[in-house]
Amino acid sequence: MAAMVVSFAACGGDDDAQPLAGTLKKGDLDAIVASQSGTPPASFEAFLDQIAKDRPELQQLVQRYKDRSKTALAGDDLLNVSRLLGLHNRLLNQGGVINAMAQMVALPTVRGSAPPYEDPNIIALGELVAKMAGDFGLQYRNVDNRIFEVKLPGSGPDEFGILTHGDVVPVVSAEWVLDDGTQLDPFKQTRVGDLLYGRGTIDDKGSIATVLYAMRAVKDSGLPLSRTIRLMIETTEESGGEGMNYYKQKTALPEYNIVLDSKYPAVVAEKGSGSLRAQFLEAVAGTPAADAVTITAMAGAASASAIPETATARLQSADPAALAAQLEVAAPGFISQYESQGGKFSISAKADATGVDVKVIGSSAHGSRPEEGVNPLPRLALFLQGSGLKLADNGFAQATRYIVDLFGLDYLGNKMGLAYADSFMGPLTMSPTVIQSSSGKVSVTANVRMPRGNTPEALSAATQAKVRDWAAANALTVEVNHSQGNWMARDPKGAWLSTLLNVFGDTTGLPAEPVSTAGSTTAKQMPNAINFGPAMPDKKYTAHNAKEFKEVVDLDADMQMFTEMLVRIGNLQQMQ
Repeated sequence: MAAMVVSFAACGGDDDAQPLAGTLKKGDLDAIVASQSGTPPASFEAFLDQIAKDRPELQQLVQRYKDRSKTALAGDDLLNVSRLLGLHNRLLNQGGVINAMAQMVALPTVRGSAPPYEDPNIIALGELVAKMAGDFGLQYRNVDNRIFEVKLPGSGPDEFGILTHGDVVPVVSAEWVLDDGTQLDPFKQTRVGDLLYGRGTIDDKGSIATVLYAMRAVKDSGLPLSRTIRLMIETTEESGGEGMNYYKQKTALPEYNIVLDSKYPAVVAEKGSGSLRAQFLEAVAGTPAADAVTITAMAGAASASAIPETATARLQSADPAALAAQLEVAAPGFISQYESQGGKFSISAKADATGVDVKVIGSSAHGSRPEEGVNPLPRLALFLQGSGLKLADNGFAQATRYIVDLFGLDYLGNKMGLAYADSFMGPLTMSPTVIQSSSGKVSVTANVRMPRGNTPEALSAATQAKVRDWAAANALTVEVNHSQGNWMARDPKGAWLSTLLNVFGDTTGLPAEPVSTAGSTTAKQMPNAINFGPAMPDKKYTAHNAKEFKEVVDLDADMQMFTEMLVRIGNLQQMQ
């Protein structure tokens, strides 16, 4: 492939025009966008005619597109036309994609007590996808509400898979407040400037809407496809992936798959996701001392895979007002001591007639990226232990000690003596995220992300031994369980990986090399699977966060790149 960047310098006229040499790059595409005013023509061919009037060097390319029934497009011609198709889709259909996202976000597809395949919101999502597929002239199949499948047929026998998911993680609605005090509804997509707020906007309903419009653009363009595109929308990705397991029993998977559920440029390795849970008896024998403070409730994240925005504790004492005043006095010194260890946070203590509510506000993050947030749960535990309180012994007090002693503000496993890192996949992370009481027990759940260099069996055995040893040393009773998934590392050399990297690099102008992720996606369940977006490098990943959002500029890039990717992967002579 030629490396030359196309120049759009003014020409003396059509007769003087030199044909397009090389491939279109970011600067060329930006120039076309800057020259546009108003809505582009609905027809891709009319759009090409329009831009070729100002850029005579494109005229021969446009004519070859029009003559494609006589001579098939190939090489740089196919690349450039598919790149322009992505640009046209982005300029024409941004509003349609945003509207489709809003309809999907409005469906709270959070796992509840009923099986997901019986959930009315999952069923409604399938009906919405079915309608879009029908309107777009695509083939739709509902696999028992486990997978919603959409196909764009190609001319040959091969297929390649595109995988997304329609379920989302739970929310703590009170945390969805903007800096100016605006309260957001997590299940109502809200645009503020160039940010689209709503649960699922980046994980992963934005990808569903975007790739459906990309499939329509490819279909309407008349460009060839030698491979069938099979879009698979999972309904249980956030809660175990049994939907995909069911689907695999019913349907053969494509040999090659691209997952739209992580980050760019192309993810070839993932950490294993795990859950370490310790449980303590909520009630402890004996009567608390008269001057004791009793923790009667605590809360953190709604999902183990999210670093919470807030952590709270309810305290009871003989004099709630005095207790609140004591904590308010202690808070500034505590914040000053620990703010340099991870970032800013705040503490409040408010008394009422029966007790004190303590709240620590940090910064939410995806559970796989604790470094991007400020976890308020361990800070709350440290504050309760370090403020001179005489805590009555119960399950919450024991859980507080557990968090302080075995985690503290470290999320790398150092406090347990288990820290290690892989040079490509990064470090082990262990973050306490959820604390709750149920059936007479207080449980603390930590989100664990395990890179290459260990096995699920060895790591889970080591963590459980550390917790049991700590409990024995402190004469405490604890139940501990560690369920750990494995890491994945692949080396998918060949045309399909280089194509994805080329699409990303030329579209964004950013470095394009394979990367790893701390996240864990359905790619692990698929043969030959690579993640391609939708999160941009060097930006905070807002999935699972309070106030999850998608930037419109990144949505534009997704629309452009997904479209080009479908055409180019769909026409590769061989994937490897």
